[in-house]
Amino acid sequence: MRISTRGEYGLRAMVELALRAGQGPVPLKAIAESQGISEPYLEQLMGTLRKAGLVNSVRGAQGGYELARRPEQVKAGDVVRALEGPIVPWECVDESSGAVCLLTEGCSTRLLWKKLQDAIEAVLDSVTLADLVEEQQRLRVQGGALLFDI
Repeated sequence: MRISTRGEYGLRAMVELALRAGQGPVPLKAIAESQGISEPYLEQLMGTLRKAGLVNSVRGAQGGYELARRPEQVKAGDVVRALEGPIVPWECVDESSGAVCLLTEGCSTRLLWKKLQDAIEAVLDSVTLADLVEEQQRLRVQGGALLFDI
């Protein structure tokens, strides 16, 4: 399983909004410039995040985007699932697809895929936007050294 640019860029945009939480709506252009993401692509991502209830959009001259919840309440997993869909390393563990595998009952590899799915979800759901903001601030102070401990 590989997270696409949708998940990566969307998560970066959400961290940017979390860094600016409480400062009012952030213009799309400011997010795009700060994160090095094309504005049209970012607009698509923000539309998806808005529909998922993770961001609010404000129209007008002072408009832009802001988090719909506090950074402590938004998990990385919420963002990734909104943009990427269910976390599924293999089809047989995708309970939302309705696909039926004839080997499910006696398949030892399904157990492996389910454990992998659970582990990925556990990591993504253990990290909030507030955690990522804290890490971003530490990275700036430390000059870019990776300090985040999952």
